[in-house]
Parts: sequence; C-alpha cells; structure tokens
Amino acid sequence: MRIAVVTFEGFNELDSFIASAMINRVKQPELRALIVCPSERVVSMNGVVVQSQAPLSFVREAEAVIVGSGIHTRDLVRAAGLMSELRLDPSRQIIGGQCSGALVLAALGLLGNLPACTDSRTRPWVEEAGVEVLDQPFVAHGNVATAGGCLGSHYLAAWVIARLAGWKAAESVVHYVAPVGQKEEWVQRARAVVRQYLPAQERVTV
Repeated sequence: MRIAVVTFEGFNELDSFIASAMINRVKQPELRALIVCPSERVVSMNGVVVQSQAPLSFVREAEAVIVGSGIHTRDLVRAAGLMSELRLDPSRQIIGGQCSGALVLAALGLLGNLPACTDSRTRPWVEEAGVEVLDQPFVAHGNVATAGGCLGSHYLAAWVIARLAGWKAAESVVHYVAPVGQKEEWVQRARAVVRQYLPAQERVTV
C-alpha cells in the first residue's frame, strides 16, 4: 500500500520525515511512504534539499495521503492550480494534515465544520477558515485526521499505520522509535491518543 507524504517548498523536515520513516518500517503488509512534491526538488525551511519520489498527481492514486506543513502554506492554499491537483477522496483514501497541513485540508473542504488540530502559529489561519481548533495533538473524523505540533507527527503516522496495517503494527513502530527507557510510556501515550479515533474493530483492548 502506498502513502503520499505531500511535501512543499519551505517544508518542515520533522513533519515529512518522521511520518515517512515510521510508515516505511511496516513490512507486513508492506507500506511504502513516498515524498511527493509539486516540483522535482523542494527546499525545507532550514535549507534541506529533497528529491521528489513521485509527481504531485500521485496523491490521487495513493491509498493514504499526509499533507505536511511548511512556511509557505498560506500562499500555497491561494494557488488555484496547485490546489486543483490535490483532488483527495476521503471515501476511499486515508487523509491526514500535519500542522499547517490542516489549512490545506480546510481549503480543500475536507474538514467542513469538524474540529481540527494544528500548530499554534497556524491556528488563527485555520480558525479564519471557519474551522474550530482543538487544544490537543491529534483528532480524526472517519478517514480524515489532523495533528498539531511537530512531534505530533508520530501520532498521525501511528494512526495511518493502524488504519492500513492494524494497531499491532503501529504499536511496534512507536515502540521502535521511542527513546530507550521510555518505550512503554510512549506506546501507552500513543494508544491513549490514537485508539479512540480508530474504527471499533481496529481499537486496542486495554
């Protein structure tokens, strides 16, 4: 199963790299997260140059899509041509927005009047778009989720993994990437944050 991690010019490295690295650790079934950009190369907010692994049109055929954040998101959502490429379908795709990625989902009409999570800088812009912002790191409504704060990206990645490969796979990845000596604590926290937003048949029994 293929996941598009949408990565724009001026992107936040944590948002794109944490999610893609965690998802790519799932081998049974194999999940493949690809960095997807609107151009052949993009430069992060801190000068890191990344080569796109697939064209932006790939988002329309991926099983799941994570829209990362960056310093130019307010300008991006005003670019009609670019936004028209992001024809996402929550009826058949798992869709997530990380930090200012929530602003992109709002502009695409994917949030409607549902509350969302985002970072503190983006919050007023998301609220201007008519979306209530929650003071928590993660929320999901059906197949659409948002996360706020750079390190909230591991919750979003865990949710995508759980939706596509089951909670045990998500828990295994969280356990692997968590700091030594705090692994069980991180797994328990991820479980507490994410499991309530999984379909009933995918939830973990505590």
